[in-house]
Amino acid sequence: MQFIRKMLKNEKGATAIEYGLIAALIAVAAISAMGALGSQLENTFENVTENMKAS
Repeated sequence: MQFIRKMLKNEKGATAIEYGLIAALIAVAAISAMGALGSQLENTFENVTENMKAS
């Protein structure tokens, strides 16, 4: 019974899970931002290429 009480009071695992969730959230946000930025960057390079061909 004392072992179970110690396990319930132990918060080290909960802290690790919280850090893992924060890292996952940051990764999802970074992937989303890079995806949107990548599309805009591709359009910019296409415009530059077209303008260089026209010149």
